Amino acid sequence: MIPLLAHASVETPGLLPAPPMGFNNWARFMCDLNETLFVETADRMVSNGLLSAGYEWINLDDCWMTHERASNGSLEWNSTLFPRGLPWLGEYVKGKGFRFGIYEDAGTQTCGGYPGSLGHEQQDAETFASWGVEYLKLDGCNVSPQGGRTLQEEYEHLYSMWHGILSGMEKPLVFSESAPAYFVNEKSLTDWYKVMGWVPGYGELARHSNDIIVYGGQGSAWDSVMLNYHYNTLVARYQRPGYYNDPDFLIVDHPGLTMDEKRSQFALWASFSAPLIISAYMPDVTEEELAFLTNRALIEVDQDPKAQQATLASRDQSLDVLTRSLANGDRLVTVLNRGSGSTSHSVPVSWLGLSSECAYDAENLWDGSKQKVDGQIKVQLASHATGVYRLHLPEGCETVIPTGLVFNTKSGNCLTEANGSVRFEACKGDESQIWQMRSSGELRPLSQTERCLTARGKAVSLEPCKGDAQKWSYGLSGNLKNDNTESCLTEGLEVLSSCGQEMDSQVFGLPSGVHLFE
Repeated sequence: MIPLLAHASVETPGLLPAPPMGFNNWARFMCDLNETLFVETADRMVSNGLLSAGYEWINLDDCWMTHERASNGSLEWNSTLFPRGLPWLGEYVKGKGFRFGIYEDAGTQTCGGYPGSLGHEQQDAETFASWGVEYLKLDGCNVSPQGGRTLQEEYEHLYSMWHGILSGMEKPLVFSESAPAYFVNEKSLTDWYKVMGWVPGYGELARHSNDIIVYGGQGSAWDSVMLNYHYNTLVARYQRPGYYNDPDFLIVDHPGLTMDEKRSQFALWASFSAPLIISAYMPDVTEEELAFLTNRALIEVDQDPKAQQATLASRDQSLDVLTRSLANGDRLVTVLNRGSGSTSHSVPVSWLGLSSECAYDAENLWDGSKQKVDGQIKVQLASHATGVYRLHLPEGCETVIPTGLVFNTKSGNCLTEANGSVRFEACKGDESQIWQMRSSGELRPLSQTERCLTARGKAVSLEPCKGDAQKWSYGLSGNLKNDNTESCLTEGLEVLSSCGQEMDSQVFGLPSGVHLFE
C-alpha cells in the first residue's frame, strides 16, 4: 500500500505534474564528464530547439565529485572537471532556461566508487539545495541491510529517510529513485513488486529495471531497449499523476540502433508517459533525430495530464498493440512490430475498448495524416517500427471499456478463453485473450462477451454473466481477487487460492483504466 505522505509523493502531484524531459550524461559518456560537456549541451539544446520543445532538465550523473569528502563531511565537486564549480554550472544552465539536477547514491559509495550519502543524508540534501539543484537521482549501489532488516526493507528505510528530508525542505527536490532496479533480476519478483509498491509514495519517478545499454557497451542496443520496454509493461498499475515509471534514457545517437528503432523507443516511451531524458552527444544529433525528438503530437501524449500508461491490448509473436485514454477523452493506440520483417495489420477498435458500431477519425502522430476508421485501424510497419494513432471519439461514442490482456507479469502468459473454459497460454494475438473489465467488476473475453469469468469454490470457469461470483477487484499488488470468495486468481493451478504477498503466480497486468484497490 502506498504510504500517505506529503510533498514529494503522489499525494502532491504538483511537484512534477508531468514526466521530466531533458538530458543526462550517463548512457552516452558514463564518467567522461566535465564542465565543457554540460555547457556545450545546454547551448546546443537551446539552438536546436530541444529546450523550447520541453527538454528542460540538465542532469549530472555519477563521477562528478572527489573521492573523499571535505574535512567537515561535505561533498566536493572535482575542480579539475568543473573548474568554476557546480553552483556556477547550475546558474549557467538556469540562465539559459534549464533546470539543474544531480546524482548521488543511498549506500556507502556510488556505483562508480565515489562517496555515497549513507550517514550524510541531511548534509548532502542541504548542500545540493545550496548549489541550486532541483532534482536528485539516487542510486542504490553498495547498500547492505542493517538492524535486522531485509535488503528490501533496508532500501525502503533509506529511501523513506530521503523522502522525509526532501519533503521537509523549503523547496523539495524532484526525487528520482533507482531502488527497484536492484531487485528486478532476482529469481522471484516478489521483492521487486514490494519496492514498486512503495516508491510512488516517496518520489516522483523510479528507474525500475536494468540500465539501458551505454554507448560503448557490449550486446544489442535494440535488445536493451526491448528489455526495458518489457519491464515497463509490467508496472502500469503504479503510475499516476505525480509519479512516473522510468524505463531509462533515450539513446538517440547509439550506433547500434536503426532510425526505425530510435523512433520506436521514443514513441513507446511517449505512449507510456515515461520520462524523456536524452543521453546523447548533442552536437552530433542529426536533423532526422531532432525531428522525432521534437514531435509535438507525441510530446503532448507523453505530457498528457492524465498520465495513464499505455497497456497491452494484444500481443503475438511479433506484434504488440497498446492503448490508453488521454485527458481530453481521445484514445491512443500504439503498435510495435517486434518482428524481423515488415507487416500489414488491422487492429479492431473493439480491442481498444471502443464500439465497433461507431466511426472514428485516427490521426497518425508521426506525420499528421488522418484515416477514417470503421471497425479497424490499418497499420503498415517496417521491422522494429512503431505506429502511433490518436482516435477522436465522436459524440455518442465516448464510452471506453478497459480492454486488453490479462497476463501474468512473471511468466508472460495470457488468460485465455478455450471452448468455454479458461487457462493460461502463450500470448497469440486473438480475441480469446482480450478481456473487457466492466465497471461492475465483470471480466468478459471478446470471443464470448455474454460469458464472464466465474469463481465456483476454488475453480474458475466461464459462465453466463449474472452473479456475485463474477465480480473481481484488481489490486495495486497485481492481485486479481474474486469479491465473493476473497481468493486470488493463480497461474499454474488455473484456480483461486489464498491471496499471497505479491507471489509471482498471482501478479497480473490488466488494461489501463481499471479501478485499483489498495
